[in-house]
Amino acid sequence: MRIAVAGGTGTVGRHAVDAARERGHEVVVLTRSNGIDLVSGEGLDDALRGVDVVIDASNLITTSTKKGTEFFTTVTRNLLAAEQRAGVRHHVSLSIVGIDRAPYGYYAAKLAQERAVEAGGVPWTILRAMQFHEFAGQLLEGLTVAGVHLAPRVRTQPIAAREVGERLVELAEGAPMGHAPEIAGPKQEQLADMIRTLAHATGLKGPVMAISLPGKQYAAMRRGETLPGPGATIGHQTFDEWVAEQASVTQR
Repeated sequence: MRIAVAGGTGTVGRHAVDAARERGHEVVVLTRSNGIDLVSGEGLDDALRGVDVVIDASNLITTSTKKGTEFFTTVTRNLLAAEQRAGVRHHVSLSIVGIDRAPYGYYAAKLAQERAVEAGGVPWTILRAMQFHEFAGQLLEGLTVAGVHLAPRVRTQPIAAREVGERLVELAEGAPMGHAPEIAGPKQEQLADMIRTLAHATGLKGPVMAISLPGKQYAAMRRGETLPGPGATIGHQTFDEWVAEQASVTQR
């Protein structure tokens, strides 16, 4: 099977690329370095020639509903239009658990992306995933002020990005199924505890301070409204195991 991966060098996309190759598929990585611009659509027609399935794991880091919505809907519509011209039979899109219960900021933009997929002309599958283990590190970098590491006081059930990438490929191999079962990690965590654990493991100095960030999205997360439902697919690797794995890789 010939599989194209948008966002194929990102946190999840690179794992999808690896998993697809390991399973014997031919992979096309849709990146600017390969002459493909997802926002303008440049290069998509040539890149998707002969492609059976597209996995969209593209991303934009933003808290702006407007910027996020513009990016995700533009990329999705460009992909779907090019897929129709190329005869692609299946579009697989990565989304987030709970975005319909907390449709604010980035989550609102991802919800708009889902609606664009649903309204498109290509048979589709959407996989909603929980935050990845890497999310703690992203916040550790972005919320450190004057040596103090701020940690949002929210509950999550993080999943290994590698397992999400593998699941996307499994879905790509099957028939379009609409909304697939959500995917989450094996254990609920307090995000502040995750950040504290990671800071200790990486030797960062300074205290980790749990705070309640303002906004409707964080309020919904604190209430547990963005946790997976009872029918979710549950992954294997815990956050602590992931931290230990990262430490082992660093020490080699």
